[in-house]
Parts: sequence; structure tokens; C-alpha cells
Amino acid sequence: MSDRLDGEKSETVAWRTPRWLRGPRPESVPRIVGTAGAFIGLLNLVAGIFPRFRHSRMHALAEVLPGAVSPLAAAASLVVGILLLLLAHGLKRRKRRAWAAAVALLPVGIAAQLVYRHSFIGAVLSLALLTFLLWHRKEFAALPDPRSRWKAVANAVVLGGASFGIGLVIVSSHPGKIVGSPSLWERVQHVLWGLFGFEGPVAYTHRVDYTVGYSLGALGLLTLATTAYLAFRPEHPAARLTDEDESRLRELLARHGGRDSLGYFALRRDKGAVFSPTGKAAVCYRVISGVMLASGDPIGDVEAWPGAIERFMEEARAHSWTPAVTGCSETGGQVWTRETGMDALELGDEAIVDVADFTLSGRAMRNVRQMVKRIERNGYETRVRRVRDLEPAELALVQRAADAWRDTDTERGFSMALGRIDAVTDGDAVIATAHQAPAEGEEPGPFGDLKAMQHYVPWGGDGISLELMRRDRSADPGMNELLIVAALQAAPELKIQQVSLNFAVFRSSLERGEKLGAGPVIRVWRGMLIFLSRWYQIESLYKFNDKFRPRWEPRFVVFRNSRDIPRIGLAALQAEGYLELGLPRALRRRKSAPPRPCAHTAAPRQAAGAMENVA
Repeated sequence: MSDRLDGEKSETVAWRTPRWLRGPRPESVPRIVGTAGAFIGLLNLVAGIFPRFRHSRMHALAEVLPGAVSPLAAAASLVVGILLLLLAHGLKRRKRRAWAAAVALLPVGIAAQLVYRHSFIGAVLSLALLTFLLWHRKEFAALPDPRSRWKAVANAVVLGGASFGIGLVIVSSHPGKIVGSPSLWERVQHVLWGLFGFEGPVAYTHRVDYTVGYSLGALGLLTLATTAYLAFRPEHPAARLTDEDESRLRELLARHGGRDSLGYFALRRDKGAVFSPTGKAAVCYRVISGVMLASGDPIGDVEAWPGAIERFMEEARAHSWTPAVTGCSETGGQVWTRETGMDALELGDEAIVDVADFTLSGRAMRNVRQMVKRIERNGYETRVRRVRDLEPAELALVQRAADAWRDTDTERGFSMALGRIDAVTDGDAVIATAHQAPAEGEEPGPFGDLKAMQHYVPWGGDGISLELMRRDRSADPGMNELLIVAALQAAPELKIQQVSLNFAVFRSSLERGEKLGAGPVIRVWRGMLIFLSRWYQIESLYKFNDKFRPRWEPRFVVFRNSRDIPRIGLAALQAEGYLELGLPRALRRRKSAPPRPCAHTAAPRQAAGAMENVA
């Protein structure tokens, strides 16, 4: 290896140690330890279940041990094996608590292997892993993740089911020592009773009943203890936007908010924020399933973006989270990849309409023009106003209608959703509403003549971004087209020059795939996207946006490794509300949020993403 000093080439050549003698790279140590921990855990688990697996020359020594020692060692082997399997993922993510738990469990596993399995090889492997953990203890410094109570329910279901399955195998793994021929139902009963610490209907000879009983009791105790720990441990709060952070972000948006149409969505209150050392830029994020997910570009001065990105990456490393960015612009993607070494992939396109160029005239706008005229002839009228200009009673009515017209049980949206309608904090936002007076003799609906609404958030001083679309299902089709046209036509009066509409995922693939001469790969990919559109509105959003002849601005997802893409995809689906892994609705506990100042008696409602109710 040649060295350079002050620009000159050195004549000294250093001998390099071969790769296989230098040991593992620091970043690969947690992965090696996690894999080894899972292997040893599986070894303990299998040894505790199958008696033939533990035959050795040292079986004669077991006769000098007290009668309860061997069954207790069998139970300990099972528990240690299961816990090491559960800790393997935390070890791979460099979690400090996973390291401490593994260091405490391995000596117990070593003792159980010597007493129960009488295996020097298993003990040596466990001792080697323990030594490796202690030697590389500095590699395991990651802080814990945000906690949630639903993990206790998930643990009870998953670990309880696994314990039942393992218990059924244990009960059936001693065929030569079972008294009689118990049926499957009797064995199931024996497992269920054993998990709660009671004797079941199955009997054994040669003291096997003690081994089976201790093993089943240990499995039940493990399930109960881990569930209780997850349920009653102090809750570690997830990142939330504080009042101070929100104030600082609003200052940055006032100076630089016109650069990115998604900038205002950084004010969602379920996001956290990290600022650059100078305070001139910030990255807003949310942690979901171990993924630290940022959305849009950093907020603030472009020159200060690297400092905010560095702080973001430091936070991700401290907790061993997977860093990712969704929906950033091309400029943002270039800065992210340059500063972090991560990679970028085009995710889709954002539809932006320039108000000065918009018109309903021409053949290209014929369908929209005819739809709008038909709806207007049916007696609909529109109103487009700033949120601060609505009367408190009318705004409360709009909020209730938006909640009632929501399609899903949960609110959707993350990268292009604000999550509230508030005249105090977001008074510059724009609301477009559609109204139809009831026919003569007809009773008005629960929301009077209100039939549809749209909510737009500010985009700098002369733009708005579509955040929410809701309509009454009994209203005529085309409400969304009507309100978008109304907002575009009212934009000059509100001093708005550009309007950002919905985000179309994989739009370029859909467009290329339907053109003449498209290759087989792009056609197959387009077919998959159309198939997925049955659930996720991929094609319908593209077709809907394209009606208004927008210009398309590409948006990107930034990721560290290709193997992280599935995790990032699942985290993004959870963030946007398309995939929910929490408690069932009947078991959810309502949490009261700290009160926020509001000019109206109705509390701000959670709003869904702008991709909802496109029809």
C-alpha cells in the first residue's frame, strides 16, 4: 500500500495483514453476534425438546445429581434458547439492553447444557459467544426504541402460541415413556394445564413427568413474565414536535418555505425534528418499526442542510435505526446521497399546476369542463376562502363533516398530510367547499348544504398544497374535480400562483408502459401496478391528476442498502396509514393529547391524506 504525504508519493510500502487475519469489520460484529446468538438459542431449544439430541457419554454422571436438577436444567435450556432467539434481532441492531440480557443468559445456558445435555461442545460454543460479546461490548451502544403497549398483546399471542406448539412437541417427544396411549386432546389438555403449572392427564415413567412438567411450567412462566414486563414497563415516548420546535420550524418556513411544496407538512405533531448546529435547517422524521423515516426535503437554508442531515444520521446511529427519506425532491436527493453515501430511487411524481397557465378551454380539458358544467347545473356552488376567514361555527361543521366522510377507521397520510384544520396555527391554509341547497320539501342533511370540502396548506407565500379531500357519498360524482377547478380559479384573488395536487406513485412507469413499443419488462411492471391499484389507488391517482394538465416533479426515496427497501416500504405504509399493526379497535386505549390553543370550541380533527376519496 503506497502512502501520500504532502502530495508526494512515498517510497515506503506497508505490508497489509490478510483480510482473514484482521478479524471482522466493526460494522459486521453485531450481525455475526446476532446470527451466532440465534444459532445457540436454537441449539438450546432443540436440546430441551428432543431427548435423543442430548445423549452423551456423561449420562452416567446425571445419576449422582439431585432428582430435580436435571428437569430444572431442561427447563432452563428451553427458556434460554427462546430468549436468545428473541434477542438475536436486538443484537444485530447493536442494542445495549439486548447485549446485557445475552451476557446474563449465556452463563445459565452453559450450566444447563453441562447438567442436562452433558455437552462440552455446546458449552464451549456458548462460552465463545459470551467472550466475543464481552470483548466487543463497545459495539453495542444503541439506545432503546420508542415503546408502545400493544407489544405486550403481540407478545402474549405470538409467544403464547409458540409455547403451546413447543409444549405439544415436548409432551409427544417421549413415546417410550408415556403410560398408555393418550389421545391428541389429552395431550393438548396436558400442555394447557402444564403451561399454568398444573399436572395434566398424561403420565410418564422414569421421572420424565418432572422434566415435562418443569419445561411446560417454564414456558408458561416465560410467556407471563415477558408479557407483564412489556405491559407495565415505563413507556418511552416517541418523537413529538414540541412547541419550541414548531416555533423554530415556522421561522424557517417563513424564510425558505417556498422552496418545497411539502415543507409545511413538517408541522405534523407526530413528527420529531433535528436541527443543524446553526439552527438554519432541520430534518423532520418519524420512527416506525425501527426505521427513522424523514419526508420531503430538509427545512431551511440549503447551505445548512448538511448539518441537519448529519444530526439526523447521528440520531439514527445512536438508536441503530434504519435511516430513510421518502418523497424528497431531486435537489434533496442529491444532497442526501452526497452527504450520507446512501442511494436514491425514483418513487413517483408530484402534480403541480401553474395558475397562470390553467384554463378550462381546449380539447384536452373537455372532460373536466363538461363535468364541472354538469355539476353546476345541478345546483352546486363553491366557496374558496382562507381558513381564518371562516366563522367558528362553519369551521366546526367542516371539521365534523371531514371526520364523518372518512373512508377508513384510521387517518391516512404522512408525507402530504398535516393532520388538523386549525384557524389559529394554520390560518393561511385554504378551504374549498361545495354546497347544494336541499330540494323543496327535502330535509337537509346532518351537515346542512355542505357536500364536499378540500383543505390546502400554505406553500411559501404564493402557493398551496392539497392536503385533504372529502365528500358526501350521496353527492354527485365529480366533487373533487369541481373543487380543484374552483380553487384554481379563485387562486389569483388569493395571490396564489401554483397549486400542488396529489402525489402519483410510479407515474412514469405507468406512462411508459402504456406507450407504443414499450418493452416486456415495463409492461409486466405496469401490469403489477395496475393490479395493486385495486387496493392502493396507484393508477387512479395518476389518471385523476393528469386531468388538470400539470407539470410533473419527480420525488425520490433515499435508502442505505437494497436489503432495507422492504423494511422501509412497510414503515412507509404504516406511516401513511395503509398498514396498521397496532391493537384492535376494541382494545385501544384513548390517549388524551395536551391541549393546543384553538379559536373554536371544536378540537382540531385529525385529517387524512390528500390521496383519499379520489373518485
